[in-house]
Amino acid sequence: MSDTPFGFGLPPEEPEDGDEGKKKDQESGGGQGPANPFGFGLPGAGGFGGPGADNPLAAMFGSLNPTDLGAAFQQLGQMLSYEGGPVNWDMAKQIARQTVAQGTPDGVKDASVGASERSAVQEAVRLADLWLDDVTSLPSGAGTAVAWSRAEWVEATLPAWQELVDPVAERVGAAMGDVLPEEMQAMAGPLIGMMRSMGGAMFGTQIGQAVGVLAGEVVGSTDIGLPLGPSGKAALLPANVEAFGRDLSVAQDEVRLYLALREAAHQRLFTHVPWLRSHLFGAVDGYARGIKVDTAKLEDVVGQFDPQNPEQLQDALQQGMFQPEDTPEQKAALARLETALALVEGWVDAVVHAAAKPRLSSADALRETLRRRRATGGPAEQTFATLIGLELRPRRLRDASRLWASLTDARGVDGRDALWHHPDMLPTATDLDDPDGFVHREQMDFSELDKMLGEAAGKPDPKKPDLRKQDDGEAEGDGGAKGDGTE
Repeated sequence: MSDTPFGFGLPPEEPEDGDEGKKKDQESGGGQGPANPFGFGLPGAGGFGGPGADNPLAAMFGSLNPTDLGAAFQQLGQMLSYEGGPVNWDMAKQIARQTVAQGTPDGVKDASVGASERSAVQEAVRLADLWLDDVTSLPSGAGTAVAWSRAEWVEATLPAWQELVDPVAERVGAAMGDVLPEEMQAMAGPLIGMMRSMGGAMFGTQIGQAVGVLAGEVVGSTDIGLPLGPSGKAALLPANVEAFGRDLSVAQDEVRLYLALREAAHQRLFTHVPWLRSHLFGAVDGYARGIKVDTAKLEDVVGQFDPQNPEQLQDALQQGMFQPEDTPEQKAALARLETALALVEGWVDAVVHAAAKPRLSSADALRETLRRRRATGGPAEQTFATLIGLELRPRRLRDASRLWASLTDARGVDGRDALWHHPDMLPTATDLDDPDGFVHREQMDFSELDKMLGEAAGKPDPKKPDLRKQDDGEAEGDGGAKGDGTE
């Protein structure tokens, strides 16, 4: 990533004629850096103070050819006319795809997935599911196995990103109007509307850039512990799988198979634990809605807002606009989210290791590599932490993995996996502090609860006679006994 990874300027299109095209593009004023928010090609480092300052229009547009100028005005018009939600997701998608088209910093470009790569991924997921059958009671959740290009990953995961990011963006958008005095809000209505449109575009640009960069880092659809792709579809990105294993001194087939094990294990959880997805996304939403916008910083930005200098909003978003909230509710929401992420990733880590250890000589090395990768996160993950005020990393992955492994030893595979039947049965953050205490705690007996729920639903208790049948039988007889007993 660059020093200013989320500049507002659209990433330049890849020239059709290679290096010659790049050279011509630079000579024609294209490919401006992020200091130029609209890609208008200001000549010289001084902007309006540089060459051509006597003629501002020439200074702004003189270096653009007609095609670039039309595209710049079209982009500006789309940004200012946007009236959708808090994030301009059309712009986010466009930026993400253009970022993917540029390739990763190591020079690897995105490409369509070939038939041989698709076959290799499908075979790896099929074999992974066979191995997982031995170590978990949850059945396969991968109805299909797919091999995605980076662009296909962007398309498939944007709906999930929208669900994650919109609550935070809504808070920022509402705060933009709230920081103005009430008597000024009516007068500044058009300005507030413009700022919100600009804010939606800024968020869309930065989210799009982050998603595009993340598409160059992820190896599947569940890398961050959340189900980003369609349900029941196990996905790997062959180009990123190859890049992941390039410096590991591990056979590419083993790398692919190990990553397929992780993807298939995630799919089992998200498919057969029906409440899990809403539990995770609900925890993200609950935390996001409780974060506090830095109103002092926002007031400063709004007070000095210049429609001709929209990068002020961009800089504020890039630096983060959130303050940690120390309320008990917010702390509880954060603990709930971190614990949920740790339990998901810990379970996957434990079952994948149990499946891979007897079969793959590189299992230990790959496990440690992935643990470190999840603990540190990549540049794009760090950017999301800035944008939405939240790090989607399982801080207690190792603790959770040890707890699941201990549960397997103490209760067996079925007893361990039975804890996913209801969120209230799962270990808590306190249990991660004392895993032995949780593992050896007397297991809860839910038979009484089941009996009560059955009675409430009108189902008879098999341990008791059905009084309704007795009453019916007496009513159909001569009633002598009943009459004798009541008179």
